[in-house]
Amino acid sequence: MFYQLVWLFFAFSFLGWVLEVVYTALRQRRYQDRGVLHGPLCLVYGITGCIVSVGLQELAGGWFFLFLGSALYATAVEWVAGHWLERYTHTRWWDYSGRRFNLDGYISLSASAIWGVLGVITVKWLTPLLLRLYGLVPAGAAHVLLWASLAVFAADCLGTGLTLAGLRDRLPQVDAVNNRLATLTLRLGLWILERTERHIRRTVPAADLARRRKEKSQIFAEGCSAPKILMLFVIGAFGGDITETIFCRITAGYWMSRSSLVWGPFSIVWGLAIALVTLALYKYRDRSVLWLFATGTLLGGAYEYLCSVFTELVFGAVFWDYSALPFNLGGRINLLYCFFWGLAAVVWFKVLFPPLDRLIERIPKRPGQVLTVCLTTFMAVDMVVSAAALIRYDARLEGVAPQNAVEQALDEHFDDARMNKVYPKLVHTGS
Repeated sequence: MFYQLVWLFFAFSFLGWVLEVVYTALRQRRYQDRGVLHGPLCLVYGITGCIVSVGLQELAGGWFFLFLGSALYATAVEWVAGHWLERYTHTRWWDYSGRRFNLDGYISLSASAIWGVLGVITVKWLTPLLLRLYGLVPAGAAHVLLWASLAVFAADCLGTGLTLAGLRDRLPQVDAVNNRLATLTLRLGLWILERTERHIRRTVPAADLARRRKEKSQIFAEGCSAPKILMLFVIGAFGGDITETIFCRITAGYWMSRSSLVWGPFSIVWGLAIALVTLALYKYRDRSVLWLFATGTLLGGAYEYLCSVFTELVFGAVFWDYSALPFNLGGRINLLYCFFWGLAAVVWFKVLFPPLDRLIERIPKRPGQVLTVCLTTFMAVDMVVSAAALIRYDARLEGVAPQNAVEQALDEHFDDARMNKVYPKLVHTGS
């Protein structure tokens, strides 16, 4: 699965680059590289292609939901990429401002429709064709080729990332370095960064790669900063777990754990949802209730569906199943809960986020930094241990004996009884 996914990523990235170059050549009557990297790759296409190929494979038999899902996921990736590129190059690599029904020029309804059509073509015909082509290559040769491609790709990404971060302007002058080895390394680094910057400027002449120094704020977690997102992730994980637990008590008549982790009442799905929706919609938080509800419904449904597919692929288990509810899609999502996501987006930005935002920013800076580190460390360890316990639980159900001391410890501390208590609705799929 890993090698097939890597192959699909490179194939989609290359085909997307070809498509962009051909489209630009037809419009401008000249060749123009449309990739950020040196290599002929467009990462938006590679990432989107992998998401729809893996995440929407179950919908290959239909058209409408496959089209809708492809349009949603691709539009989300395009929106994130557009913001990210503008942030680090101070210019737009594409602009839909002249089209109707656009959002700040980053995405538009017409572009989303094209993404939906491309997604249908990808899932129904392109992905099976690419996998058949991959199967024609001997496994050993394919693995070597893919690992070599990954190494080159990583170097390309590193050079591009350092260039976008403005490292070249912060490196010392070569004449100021006395050590020969350091001088040689510095010259090589400057050579790589200079050519990468030249490539980016050829692609987008208006790109500005200079990094402007910002004044350090005395407010802890100001704006939509990383510490605030981390705090909101923990708050969302805890609040989501408590909300689901109470909801299950009211609807089912008994208390039931809804936690994603073995230590503490935390729902990672809710924590990630709060963090991601804040990152994505922070600048749109003052939009109308109807806009937030519609956006939350669409993005929430797409997010929950992808989470369901991912957890089943990784852990071989189903954490929730809506098959018994009307208007469900593969048991992974249903219309009622999608509306709940929309309602949650409205409640979050109109009711809960403003006071939480003010409360977090009132935390003294130094204690806030220490608290963030402690919470992040705890949640990271909790997630790693929980993932290991789930993987071992899945293997134990398959009859696989522990192979080392770590697996023996997992069997001892997270036996079947405890796992069934933490994950009462967990269904083993054997995948």
